[in-house]
Amino acid sequence: MKRKDLYKVIGAGLVLYSILYGLLATLPELGSLEQSSRNMFYHVPMWFVVIVLMTISVVHSVKLLRETDPDREITTDPLLSDARAKAGAQIGIIFIILGLISGSIWGRVAWKAHMPVDDLSIWWTNDPILICALVSLLIYLAYFLLRSSFSEPLQRAKASAAYNIFAFATLIPLYFIIPKMLPGLHPTADGSDAGGGSFIFKPEGFNNLYRMIMYPGMIGFILLGVWMYELQNRWDRLKIKMDNLESDRAFKQS
Repeated sequence: MKRKDLYKVIGAGLVLYSILYGLLATLPELGSLEQSSRNMFYHVPMWFVVIVLMTISVVHSVKLLRETDPDREITTDPLLSDARAKAGAQIGIIFIILGLISGSIWGRVAWKAHMPVDDLSIWWTNDPILICALVSLLIYLAYFLLRSSFSEPLQRAKASAAYNIFAFATLIPLYFIIPKMLPGLHPTADGSDAGGGSFIFKPEGFNNLYRMIMYPGMIGFILLGVWMYELQNRWDRLKIKMDNLESDRAFKQS
């Protein structure tokens, strides 16, 4: 096994550990969450993966804009940076959707367990964190809608990079500021029992056994997300090379 592939084995092992130990371990109940608190090992890490992947994406968008600066000499293909930015956003969107789905199911069990199943509101609560997460999903879906609006690759890459910087900037208020200013059902919301902070990093109010499962699992899911990002990026880069070969072949034939 190559050294550069070691993170894949570590990531897969930590995810497997968090899934098995998180489901089978005897854990104290966290207030009204009861045994549904085990979903914390899977739902919470999704959002850390989103932050990591969207950070990777915006870094490559900034790199693309630097590479296409008219005052700089182009030494590398900027479309490769665009492919990396696109791959990060693509996999990041998957984890946003997974986070919303796991959160919706968790909310159904923890907050609305006794409501009739024919009431669609059991799957959604107008909680500030949920709404902000949905808004972030729509913003990044618009990123791909923008990409589909351009046919010229370099023009598409530059416009997408500029929008991607804006999209990443919106994550700061959506994920870290607005939810803590408004009352809500999440423990990080203002007015909650956790005092508006991220209770999973506080020394009190959160059993250490949960941390023993959550923190390694969080690292594992992040490494899994990076692995998925690398696979998507390799596929996109391969398509770019194939398109370049097709263009060269067509140019020679003409």
